[in-house]
This record gives sequence, structure tokens and C-alpha cells, in this order.
Amino acid sequence: MFRRLLLEPHAALFTFVAFLTAASIYCSVAWRALRMGRAQTDHFARLPFATATPSARYDTPPSRKV
Repeated sequence: MFRRLLLEPHAALFTFVAFLTAASIYCSVAWRALRMGRAQTDHFARLPFATATPSARYDTPPSRKV
């Protein structure tokens, strides 16, 4: 099973480049989140609750509109 693995040098290079890309995206998002201002974090904390939505109930049948 392991004899069919690509163990060529460019395969390791692609893996390393993919890891660096993912790590840089993760670090940049984390850095922006850590440097966010207090007013903006309060705004984002209230976003899901800005509008009142009815609670979804699984035990009630959907209404039929004719």
C-alpha cells in the first residue's frame, strides 16, 4: 500500500506550501480578531440577535398556503 505513495521532492514541496498558505490565513484572521476594537466586537456580538426571529419548532407541521 505504501509503495504507491509519491515520495518525490516536489510532492513534499507542495505539502509544505499548502501548510504555509493555511497557516498564514489562520494567523492573519487571528491577528485581525485580536486587534479588533471594543466597539466592533460589541457590534459583532449583537449581530445574530439584531432581528427577532421566531423559534423553529420541529414538532409543528409546516403551514399550507392555498
